[in-house]
Amino acid sequence: MAFPGWSATPAEKRSQIMLKIASMIESRMTELTEAECLDNGKPLWLARAVDIPRARDNFKFFATAILHEANEAHQTDHTAINYTYYTPVGVVGCISPWNLPLYLFTWKIAPAIAAGCCVVAKPSEVTPMTAYLLSEICKDAGLPAGVLNIVHGLGPKVGNAITEHPDIKAISFTGGTKTGAEIARKAAPVFKKLSLELGGKNPNIIFADCDFDAMLKTTIQSSFSNQGQICLCGSRIFVEESIYEKFKSAFVERVKELKVGDPLLEDTRVGAIVSKPHFEKILSYIELAKEEGGTILAGGNAVVPEGRCSNGYFIEPTVIDGLPYTCRTNQEEIFGPVVTITSFKNEEELLEMANSTMYGLSATIWTTNLQKAHRVAHNVHSGIIWINCWLLRDLRTPFGGMKSSGVGREGGFEALNFFREIKNICIKL
Repeated sequence: MAFPGWSATPAEKRSQIMLKIASMIESRMTELTEAECLDNGKPLWLARAVDIPRARDNFKFFATAILHEANEAHQTDHTAINYTYYTPVGVVGCISPWNLPLYLFTWKIAPAIAAGCCVVAKPSEVTPMTAYLLSEICKDAGLPAGVLNIVHGLGPKVGNAITEHPDIKAISFTGGTKTGAEIARKAAPVFKKLSLELGGKNPNIIFADCDFDAMLKTTIQSSFSNQGQICLCGSRIFVEESIYEKFKSAFVERVKELKVGDPLLEDTRVGAIVSKPHFEKILSYIELAKEEGGTILAGGNAVVPEGRCSNGYFIEPTVIDGLPYTCRTNQEEIFGPVVTITSFKNEEELLEMANSTMYGLSATIWTTNLQKAHRVAHNVHSGIIWINCWLLRDLRTPFGGMKSSGVGREGGFEALNFFREIKNICIKL
């Protein structure tokens, strides 16, 4: 059987196979990039620059991490030694979303197999292609049969089967908060380990003393990268009152310059929405924002590109102001190229607005005042805080959110330890 055979495989051997998988992802970079672009609708340059390289690096990171571990040991009053020992959980379930298909698929699979687990993995039914190509790579790299089992299908059928199966001991899921709650409802009574990375409604906080040019450039990225279909996008932009009009004018001007269209074209900055239902959902929120009293400063419309994408699902990058922070548009996750902008007078007012949602995944803070940066970061209810940057990731750091944004942390040894049980062994001297 693949398990426990794989768990008994020396870490060095597991590492060698994983490094070969990483190398083969690199060698098939062009094929994987094109597949991700066509399957998801994201710009080709984005898949080439971010998605596929990160999938490669996920395997490289965890392949080497397992070679550099140290267990704890404690001497107790000269009478005993306690030491820690890790064992793989067993067979685990990994369920990943459609927005960063191979990137997030490997983010779960790599630490699981590095830890010695066997995996039943479900990619999104909306974007299955690169998961299929990964299965070819893993076989060619010599990963033993049964270590990674990729199952395609719909969430209610395949995802539910993975969640409920008694022999699957842990579930790692990235996706919507509603689905995460359903997984938790089914897994908790049988005490499966759970890692849930869920939704976000992230504040992008801009103080008057920021580096304005750097902030503006990055805010364009943090608002509309991957068509706003990243759980870390800063969809609620809060701007200090004294620079609100300056920011609004400059930001809207830059947003209107973004080219929407064919993802295969290098000058496209906003590609296709992933599916018709999601396209319709985003447009419905734009209409809701109007009903709630918002003013559309840029975008707000569907786009029909010329050529091969004329039947695709495209939406202009959209900027809205004039909304109360408590309205549905500002409280519910839209997950598209839509941002709201709101002014604030002081930190107290800002924190009330920033912390008002059910989510707590990430936040971005722009200020050149170090004391203010620390103070606000400590008081924003988010699991990931970027100061004067966005999406600057170190694979060693914990990743995850507070409140309805999830349970547990991914990344680094947090991820490896999720897929392992820790034992304390006490030996009397």
